[in-house]
Amino acid sequence: MIITTTPTIEGHPIREYKGLVTGETIIGANFVKDFFAGIRDIVGGRSGAYERVLREAKDTALKEMEGHARAIGANAIVGIDLDYEALGANSSMLMVTASGTAVVI
Repeated sequence: MIITTTPTIEGHPIREYKGLVTGETIIGANFVKDFFAGIRDIVGGRSGAYERVLREAKDTALKEMEGHARAIGANAIVGIDLDYEALGANSSMLMVTASGTAVVI
């Protein structure tokens, strides 16, 4: 399945619009990751633990969105938007939402 943030796919005319599809995921960052990320913040550098959590959440939301698109007969998704939001006490949860328009090309 082709997925893109652009409204069209070059060389592939859109034959049918199937509608809006979304995928959501909420992932908690556990205490160990929080502890090591805190140390990393003190000494500088990137937090690999949080980067992995972000990537996992994004990938899960995109896969869920693709599944919804396939279920309604689409073979591509255009105009994808990703939103990230910290939730919970001390922002200990991460919500990622993927949305786009399911189409047939």
